[in-house]
This record gives sequence, structure tokens and C-alpha cells, in this order.
Amino acid sequence: MTADERRARSRFFVIGAVRLAGAITIALAVAISFGRIAGLPGELGYVLLALGIVEFLLLPQMLVKRWKTPTSE
Repeated sequence: MTADERRARSRFFVIGAVRLAGAITIALAVAISFGRIAGLPGELGYVLLALGIVEFLLLPQMLVKRWKTPTSE
């Protein structure tokens, strides 16, 4: 495996891990906002929900754009 292949593979796994972390954050936020986790205010759930959505939808796209291979024209 070449260095470029290793870099591409690691970036692929990082993007997947970021999406998974976002999905877990969203699930935790929903549980908090519905009162399933005692002792935590519902407002915290809404804040975590917003952060989880950003982490799940926007952050992977930002990483892809940053890591995109430049085209030679």
C-alpha cells in the first residue's frame, strides 16, 4: 500500500468516525431533551442536538473540501 493509499484510507475512516460521533451526539441529545437521562436539563439536549447536526452534516463536508486533491489544469 502506498503512502497516498494509506492517507486516503485514514481520511475515509476519520470522516466515518466524525459522522458516527455526530449520530451518537444526536441520539444522546434526543434522550436528554425527552428527559430519559435524569439530572440533565432539557435545554442541554437542544444545544447538543444542534452541535450533533453540525457534526453529522457539515463537518464531514468541510473535511472533504479541505482534503480534496487539487486538480491540475
